Amino acid sequence: QVQLVESGGGLVQPGGSLRLSCVASTNIYNLDSLGWYRRTPGKQRDLVAEITKGGTTTYEDSVQGRFTISRDSAKNTVYLQMNRLKPEDTAVYYCKTEVVPGVWYWGQGTQVTVSS
Repeated sequence: QVQLVESGGGLVQPGGSLRLSCVASTNIYNLDSLGWYRRTPGKQRDLVAEITKGGTTTYEDSVQGRFTISRDSAKNTVYLQMNRLKPEDTAVYYCKTEVVPGVWYWGQGTQVTVSS
């Protein structure tokens, strides 16, 4: 089993930045993929950004060019740098890892609120 602990959420004004962190309880170098998802009330969790074991990154269209996913294997941590935040980015952000295809774990989530 893999535990994931997110941090870095909070309240930020439109146009501001936040960096989310997700620390894994295992060596992330061996994980098939790491990703960030978000959920707003009444909706399912949607993919925001993902990085694969080989380093390939994928972004949801609305965050392309504003958000950057990265990882630090030495710290077993994956990051989501969020710039030029908009009110519609307000959500609970979750970290997810797929250890091997079909086996995945979620973090507990961290709230991001973008408001003036």
